Amino acid sequence: MDFLTANDRVGEYPDSYYAATAKPLDAFPAARGDLSCDICVIGGGFMGLSTALHLAEQGYQVTLVEAQRVGFGASGRNGGQVSGGQRLHQDDLEELVGKDLARKLWALSQESVDVLRGLDQKYDTGAGWAAGVIEADHRARFVPHTHAYVDKLNTEYGYDKIRKLDRDELYDLCRSDAYHGGAIDMGGGHIHPLRFALGLARACRDLGVTIYEQTRVTRVEEGEPAIVHTEGATIRARYVVMGCNGYLGRMQERVAARVMPINNFIIATEPLADPELVMKGNHCVADSKYVINYFRLSDDNRMLFGGGESYGYKFPSDIEGVVRKAMAQIFPQLNGIRVDYAWGGTLGITMNRLPHVERITGNILSLSGFSGHGVALATFAGKVAAEAIAGQAEKFDIMASVPSPRFPGGAALRHPLLVLGMLWFGLKDRF
Repeated sequence: MDFLTANDRVGEYPDSYYAATAKPLDAFPAARGDLSCDICVIGGGFMGLSTALHLAEQGYQVTLVEAQRVGFGASGRNGGQVSGGQRLHQDDLEELVGKDLARKLWALSQESVDVLRGLDQKYDTGAGWAAGVIEADHRARFVPHTHAYVDKLNTEYGYDKIRKLDRDELYDLCRSDAYHGGAIDMGGGHIHPLRFALGLARACRDLGVTIYEQTRVTRVEEGEPAIVHTEGATIRARYVVMGCNGYLGRMQERVAARVMPINNFIIATEPLADPELVMKGNHCVADSKYVINYFRLSDDNRMLFGGGESYGYKFPSDIEGVVRKAMAQIFPQLNGIRVDYAWGGTLGITMNRLPHVERITGNILSLSGFSGHGVALATFAGKVAAEAIAGQAEKFDIMASVPSPRFPGGAALRHPLLVLGMLWFGLKDRF
């Protein structure tokens, strides 16, 4: 499956609310001929753009290649939710990697939010930060665990930006009878992701990064220098950084065996006449379902709602119908509302839902598999990659020390595993 073209038009952004409300960038040319640079970054999403930007700030000669358009993939299509922490809760993380490493990963995740907000402010990306991430429990039996987790973060981690919500408090912020309680983290928030991605790309361009679009990498030849082969060019580089996430394909088999592409879908309604009928406080929400629902209001008071099950790599023919069904279960008051945009995207997940960070060889790095938690973490990973190349690899080594198991059967069996997994988790959500 060619994820770069299976569901999208070549060289065009999807017909999303984000694409309709972001200031476009003129297209960059495709790479041609024999080229060279200090560092070649593969992938024009948050990770790749952040890597290129942090390196350019230090004076490196950087070339970034993107197979479609910068911000084309998950970075320009996601729910825009920004959270500290990892995709796993800290108690689960402590069990997996031990308390010492779990605490280091917590500290890095909090830094990731600061890095994102710092870049937004420094380069005036227009991302539009709004504070507050609500975790909403769709089963009453989940609420005690969520509240105990808040206590753990407050006491053991000294994190005071998160607090418990009972059912009434949650309903006051999110007018849905589907939820029984949860928590709100004011250290997180939400942004317009494509504006942020394009803002990073503008900053890269202004700092002298050479950006090529519609430049598909076919293989990376190991060596010193490494050679990046594209359909129209060869690029010799002292270092290569791969930030391909769900769009990697089979370009690097070691990574492909550990990062699985999955699809997700979002709709944007028409502007709501009275947005407080559904949400108050301009926070974003992610619920406790395995096939997660996530939603928030846009700047112009549209409901941006993500969710729905997908069992294949092709987008469903009726994305609106798939997501509207999920939205109706949470907000029946939105039945009959017009939907103006419906789109899908491909992200990368790992077996343990933690980023896959690896030094493939001494001068080839790969950072991907952010598992739906990548707005802040992928942006931060770019800074970490840049630091590693500049000789400060402590944070890279911390992230790379997390076990990253292969999917059973590697890349060859990812699709049947996806189908089985979605069936299983879909059933679990019903009970």
